[in-house]
Amino acid sequence: MSAANQTTVARSTLSIRDLLNEATIALTARPARTIMTALGTVLGVAALVATLGLAKTAGSQIVSRFNELEATQVTVKPPRDRGNARNRQVNVIPWDAGDRLERLNGVVAAGTKSDVDVGGVFARSVPVVDPLGQTEFQIPVIAVSPGLFDAVRAELSTGRTFDEGHNARGDAVAVLGPGAARRLNLSRVGNSPAIFLGEESLAVVGILRDVSRQPDLLNAIIVPNGYAAERMGLVAPTEVLIEVDIGAAELIGTQAAIALAPNQPDQLRVSLPPSPARVRSSVQSDVNSLFLILGGVSLLVGAIGIANVTLVSVLERTGEIGLRRALGASRRHIATQFLFESAALGALAGLLGTSLGILTVVAVSITKEWSPVLDPWLPFAAPVLGALIGLLAGTYPAWKASATEPIAALRSGG
Repeated sequence: MSAANQTTVARSTLSIRDLLNEATIALTARPARTIMTALGTVLGVAALVATLGLAKTAGSQIVSRFNELEATQVTVKPPRDRGNARNRQVNVIPWDAGDRLERLNGVVAAGTKSDVDVGGVFARSVPVVDPLGQTEFQIPVIAVSPGLFDAVRAELSTGRTFDEGHNARGDAVAVLGPGAARRLNLSRVGNSPAIFLGEESLAVVGILRDVSRQPDLLNAIIVPNGYAAERMGLVAPTEVLIEVDIGAAELIGTQAAIALAPNQPDQLRVSLPPSPARVRSSVQSDVNSLFLILGGVSLLVGAIGIANVTLVSVLERTGEIGLRRALGASRRHIATQFLFESAALGALAGLLGTSLGILTVVAVSITKEWSPVLDPWLPFAAPVLGALIGLLAGTYPAWKASATEPIAALRSGG
């Protein structure tokens, strides 16, 4: 028989199916090591899927919270008087702005808010200044109409808010934000406490616990518009805050200026909430950018694990590789088998990681009472990503295995 014929007889007839069977046998021969090898990629893919799912879910929840607060808030301010040296605001907003706006369909609540210049006067809760202790504080004073408390969704800790009667009479009453109350050492209003602004005394009728909007109220002394106009020189409100029904912001934005200043509506600046779509996109982009880095690091660790174990497997199976080469297996067959093993390991890890990641998203959503949101392509793409990672991780070990010479392999493999 000629040399050519001998070569033909020894030539390998391994098919793709045969290589897949060999790869499956090699992976199942040591299941414990296979599981431990795949663990890194499982965690990496799970982290990636959970990150994308939680980012999308959290983004939707943030946007829903945005819809409840920011999307229902409209503010109106007068323009600045550029001809004035101090760039003061033009007095366009009427005192009864809240009443006018609440007649509009879609307005839930409305009120005015003005920062009052008290000329550096200190606030205190005792009638006489104690020279030995700190009893005076510089605390902001804000004048509001009674409707503002509803517009900012104020929550009371104790007492009540002042009403239209207090406002119309210009009564010397005040509501304290929690920060101002702590500084003035007041916690209850049952004994009708009073505070002092310079020589002016005000009866404290309530203390706030929290507000959903306008957080500057939390550290301020809040007085009625009527009192601020009579005793503090407030000429006109400087801002109107409107709470509207969801979806009514655009309509109220066009009507508010006309309702407040029908003869000169262009003298008012109306601020509408930004588009929820832009907020959703921005939130998801920021969250994804942050957590995708963590998922990428986990995937890198998993890929290194697969590459390391596949390389160790090549060293342990040197004799087997030499025997296959001696029986006619080509370098391509050897490399393909090891690539199949690493790719199968990566695909299995990707499948398990995808399942774990989806379960994590669902579990967190149930705990937080959220609605889980997941891109439909993600459960299918993640296993493919795992297989690709395994394939890339096994490239060098497969090349090293295919480069092994039969004689050297048989000698070292025993």
